[in-house]
Amino acid sequence: MIQLDEIQKRLLKEVADLHSVPEGAYNIRSNGQAVGRASTANIEIIPKENASGIDVKIKPGTKNESVHIPVVMTQSGIKELVYNDFYIGEGADVVIVAGCGIDNCGPKDSEHDGIHRFYVGKGAKIKYVEKHYGSGEGTGKRILNPGTEVYMEENSSMEMEMVQIKGVDDTERTTKAELAAGASLVVRERLMTHGDQRAISKYDVQMNGEGSSADVVSRSVAKNDSYQKFDAVLTGNAACSGHTECDAIIMDNGRILAVPGLEANDVDAALVHEAAIGKIAGDQIIKLMTLGLTEEEAEEQIINGFLK
Repeated sequence: MIQLDEIQKRLLKEVADLHSVPEGAYNIRSNGQAVGRASTANIEIIPKENASGIDVKIKPGTKNESVHIPVVMTQSGIKELVYNDFYIGEGADVVIVAGCGIDNCGPKDSEHDGIHRFYVGKGAKIKYVEKHYGSGEGTGKRILNPGTEVYMEENSSMEMEMVQIKGVDDTERTTKAELAAGASLVVRERLMTHGDQRAISKYDVQMNGEGSSADVVSRSVAKNDSYQKFDAVLTGNAACSGHTECDAIIMDNGRILAVPGLEANDVDAALVHEAAIGKIAGDQIIKLMTLGLTEEEAEEQIINGFLK
């Protein structure tokens, strides 16, 4: 039976929408240790022998199943590096929910670095959700550095939802993907920073097969003295289509750097990038204030709608 305190339960709810032990396959990690694990007939979770982390093996043809692998940290001063590898069989259609929540009430930095590698079989379909969240009144930082590698075989598809809305002091997320013929990758990133937080997002997508496609879109808000950098490179090595977009709101003394990059190595590679950074329009705020909201409440409503 998994034993979690109230803070750990709150973190699980924030990063994985879990109110109790999930159905299906799961691996729950708390303060550097696995505290609960379950496999199913079609999804096997195996702890690594020579490193910290797990192997998740999903049988070909597995449908309508899910895997939850959340991490929670409540002890100040913990630093860990975890390797999780996912082997998704041909024709499978599953949801994978990850995420990390750190509650740091102490003076030392707490850090979780997670390396996730996905090997997506032919015709497989994956939805991957990764949420990051930080809380706690301590002076120690909450640091998250996720690294994601995706290797997609022919006609496979993957949808990635990457969310960080509150409380993470420093993060550098790196995503690399290689797409075979007919493979499709969709990424939706939502990010907000405040205080003096720093957030770096890097994407490197290689479209190697004919008919492959990638759509990488980031929406972000930078408040106070925070800093963000969005660096996305799409490379077309075959007849393919790619789109990358950064849409950001800047507030107070925030800073945002958008670096969209395209590289076409095939005459039939169709690549597009868009980037827009600006402040909240004054007429939007005035309109909401006429409905009875304060200026601060109006800004919050606009931001919430923008990041949905």
